[in-house]
Amino acid sequence: MKVAALFSGGKDSSYAVFIAQHYGWEVSHLVTVFSQSPESYMYHVPAVELTRLAAQSMGLPLVEVVTPPEPEVELIPLKETLAKLDVDGIVSGALASEYQRRRLDQICQDAGIKSFAPLWHKNPRELLGDMVDQGFEIMIVGCMAEGLDEKWLGRVLDQKALAELDKLHDKYGIHVAGEGGEYESMVIGGPHMKRRICVDYEKEWRVHSGKINVKKAWLE
Repeated sequence: MKVAALFSGGKDSSYAVFIAQHYGWEVSHLVTVFSQSPESYMYHVPAVELTRLAAQSMGLPLVEVVTPPEPEVELIPLKETLAKLDVDGIVSGALASEYQRRRLDQICQDAGIKSFAPLWHKNPRELLGDMVDQGFEIMIVGCMAEGLDEKWLGRVLDQKALAELDKLHDKYGIHVAGEGGEYESMVIGGPHMKRRICVDYEKEWRVHSGKINVKKAWLE
C-alpha cells in the first residue's frame, strides 16, 4: 500500500504516520496544509512551519498546500494536490471530528483514492498514554480552553501532564486529546524521527488563549 499522509506535525498526524509505517505501508509523501485562516476548523495552524524540519528528520518529502481562509473553499487546493499524487490513499490523524473526517473522505472519493484514519474513535486517553510511553515528545503550541493557562504553552507532555489533563477534563469537561479545539500540539521528537527538533519561541497570550511563535528552530 502506497499512501501519502496528511501531516500537521501534531501528535495525531505523527502517530498516524508511525502506525502506517508499522503496517508495512509505504508513506511516500507528507502533505501539510498552510491555512490562511488563523481559526480554521479543518486544519492545524500554530507552529505548522515546523513540519518542514519534521519531514527532514523523518526522511520524507513534504508537499506544501496553501489554502484560502473561506470554509469549504479551503478544501479545494488539498483535493487538487492529492489528485496529482501517485498513491493508493491518504492517512490522517482524524480521531473524533466528524467535520474533518467527512470532508477528508469526500476529498479522497473525488480524487479516486482511499481514506485511512487509524486512530478513528480510539480511546483518546489510552492513545496519549501510548504516545508518551513510546517516546513521542508532544509539545503544546496552542491553548484555547478554560483550565489551560499560559504555563501549558511549550510544555512537553509526560505522565504527570496527562494526569493533570484528566483532572481538567473532570473539572471543565475538556477533551484530553484536544479534539474540541482545547489545545494544539507539535511532535518535536519520537521513534519515527531520526533527529529531534529544537525550538526557540516566545509566548503570545491574550486573556484566555494563546500560542507559541517560533523564533528559531533547528534539528538537534
